[in-house]
Amino acid sequence: MSSATAPSKNGKPATKAAPAKRSRKRKSFPSTSFEQALELAEAMVEIAGGAREVRRVTLFDHLGRAPESGPSRQSVTNSGKYGLTEGSYSAETLRLTDDGLAAVSADVLPRERARARYRLAIEGIPVFRALFERFSGAKVPSQQVMRDFLVSDHATSAEDAKEAVEVFILNARYIGAIKTLSGAERILTLDHMLDELPSAGQQPAALPTGDDGSHPVSKSTTRAASVVTSDLKHACFYIAPIGEEGSDVRKHSDLILGQIVEPAIEELGLDLRVVRADKLTQPGMISKQIMDHVYGARLVVADLSYHNPNVFYELAIRHSTRLPTVLISRTADRVPFDIADLRVVRLDMTDLYSFVPSIEAWRAELTQHARQALENPDAAITPVTLTDTSVQASP
Repeated sequence: MSSATAPSKNGKPATKAAPAKRSRKRKSFPSTSFEQALELAEAMVEIAGGAREVRRVTLFDHLGRAPESGPSRQSVTNSGKYGLTEGSYSAETLRLTDDGLAAVSADVLPRERARARYRLAIEGIPVFRALFERFSGAKVPSQQVMRDFLVSDHATSAEDAKEAVEVFILNARYIGAIKTLSGAERILTLDHMLDELPSAGQQPAALPTGDDGSHPVSKSTTRAASVVTSDLKHACFYIAPIGEEGSDVRKHSDLILGQIVEPAIEELGLDLRVVRADKLTQPGMISKQIMDHVYGARLVVADLSYHNPNVFYELAIRHSTRLPTVLISRTADRVPFDIADLRVVRLDMTDLYSFVPSIEAWRAELTQHARQALENPDAAITPVTLTDTSVQASP
């Protein structure tokens, strides 16, 4: 008998033990923003009014989603991680916590609502609390500085630090802890944030809204676009209004491509190359190349600014594929009704003073949306995913 195979007690050769399964490391922070997690709490208040407890099936029926689906389970998990609700995704009922109710109730004074949101979105998550305590009262530092802080001082992996910083910035902006002061974005202290609020009657805004008369910054600082590869798995297709060379529309598209989209996608670290339709240089029909990218690119970023009909046409086709898609738009442009419920990164381009201080935060928001779309494409909710495909036109 070979020495490599030891006999067992019953005389038969012992079988080799199967290698232990590697368990997936759980993150110490929610993977979605606080604003997204509020969806369940807000729906619970709509359904139950003053009651705190709602049946899970009833809640998701109200939201038009299957209670056992992956996205629905993730929503319950993230809501629980933020401390908004009690009850797992398999529980019969979900219950609002005290802070969860205060965070969404219209009967709570603005300052008390802001305190509750701070406790849930920042203070209750150790890595977010650490970032806030370290950097509040000063200008928003670069994301790399914040990542380095988490890695060196809080034993966070580089990968988790990147995502944690993105979500932290989104949460801080949403609850009003990041504001533009003296031309620069700053992380306010809690006292300063509360002092910014009236004593009653106003809720913190999620994102700034621009006037209809907004204008894009005219000086394009975009980097040169690279030639597209035929490998669509490495392509991020930027669907955008392009316009004539030198037009305001072209300057807008160049600016957003170079200052927002390309840096945000680069942060993903996935070797995705951003390409726009006018940079497709392969031989053949340009319209076919565009459709190839609309159908097959690993990721699409669609800019709804200027209400360009080609953009909406290509977006509709992309939605039919159910592949990862992220939306951006100027705040001056109203999002059409059919897609008004979708998540859109809103860019306040009213003037230079509104745009420049927020560039870093918009990049972080776009990176976060893109990462979620790529990691969990089935969670995307679009007019197509909400459609009952069993309904067909009569012959």
